[in-house]
Amino acid sequence: MITTVLAFMLALGVLIVIHEFGHYRVARACGVKVLEFSLGFGQVLWRWQREPGSTEFMVRALPLGGYVRMLDEREGPVPEADRSLALGAKPLWCRTAIVLAGPMANLLLAVLLFGAVHWIGTEQQKALLGAPLPGSVAERAGLRSGDWVREVSVDGFQWEPVMSMIDLNWRVTQAILRPNVFQLRVTDASGRAERTVLIDAHEFEDQELDSAAMRKLGVSVWRDAVAAAVPDGPAARAGLQVGDRILRVGEVPVVDAAQLESLIRAHGVDAGPMVWHVQRGLQTLTLSITPVLDPRSKVARVSVYLGTAPEMVWVRYGPLESLQQAVQNTWDQSALTLTMLGRMVVGEASIKNLSGTLSIADYAGQSARMGLTAYLGFLAVLSVGLGVFNLLPLPILDGGHLMYYLFEALTGRPVPELWLGRLQRVGLIILFLLMSLALFNDVTRLLGLH
Repeated sequence: MITTVLAFMLALGVLIVIHEFGHYRVARACGVKVLEFSLGFGQVLWRWQREPGSTEFMVRALPLGGYVRMLDEREGPVPEADRSLALGAKPLWCRTAIVLAGPMANLLLAVLLFGAVHWIGTEQQKALLGAPLPGSVAERAGLRSGDWVREVSVDGFQWEPVMSMIDLNWRVTQAILRPNVFQLRVTDASGRAERTVLIDAHEFEDQELDSAAMRKLGVSVWRDAVAAAVPDGPAARAGLQVGDRILRVGEVPVVDAAQLESLIRAHGVDAGPMVWHVQRGLQTLTLSITPVLDPRSKVARVSVYLGTAPEMVWVRYGPLESLQQAVQNTWDQSALTLTMLGRMVVGEASIKNLSGTLSIADYAGQSARMGLTAYLGFLAVLSVGLGVFNLLPLPILDGGHLMYYLFEALTGRPVPELWLGRLQRVGLIILFLLMSLALFNDVTRLLGLH
């Protein structure tokens, strides 16, 4: 719990400071006087000012945001001597640059963080596939258990290497959201018997993009059919032991854990016992195991843990390639975020995909416990999300201010004060509704109701 809170607070602090520093730095470069630079809202906990009349830096009690307050005629009287330093006195291009600087600072931070992750290197699971679900897109495409995905192409001409299962999941996620027809170049687990498989993501109709949705596509992770029985469960009572390798169920050869799970579910609880042929050391044994009904999932189970430790690969790039990958990651993540938001708006994606502070805090804690590179990667994704979200054309966000400036550029006059006030209230209401929906999704997800 402490790790989660600290990781979450650090993430928020870093991303907010970088965002506001972007506004601050460009405002200073444009000759705008900055009155306050605040991290958080509410009661002031700490303040510092280099000299009277300079920017006052503050840390406030509620660290869920921040702001940079500039000298502006719309927010209060401006002394005649400082009128040239006010925001409203600056040309339109300068004001636009100040607004853009915050989101751009977050995107630049994401590039640096992604680059650091690629340069440091990470150990990731090899892109070995388990048995696709019966009737799934992956099965119809011809993917098989033990396939090792080596390359991917969206046009059949330009092929990109697949470095790991994380890389593959990312590419499949992009294909589902767009959707695209793409090709995978696969071999067997030893790198032989190369062939090409065509995947049509148009066939994927699920609106909620999560691990279950990926599973419905049929792209599963390879897990060996080596078992450890849960004490007092059906398999343990039948004599299954740790390290037993399942060879066959009846006369059906078992190729991996995913296939075995499918066989158990398909057998059900009313068809009597299942005959398992297992290898224990140099012996081959026959066990009779009767599945029982799981009261929560309502599917047949035999209470076993399946799978040995997955095969891992070390993924690391050189300095220049790390930077290139980081730029591409930031671009792809930005496009993915906008695509997902757009699909939610038009009803093509579930609003359950919207996450709030509770989920972010949970992910922060999980990534921090996984190590430095995992946490840096989490920060990069979150920084992209913050940058893209602030560019949305909502009146209270940076994107809303850009819309005001677009109106001014087209008409030659600023948005009337009356309309500014109304639009700000509308923006506050929309933002409150989005935050409420995200919090509701977080709570239901944590309670297991999603």
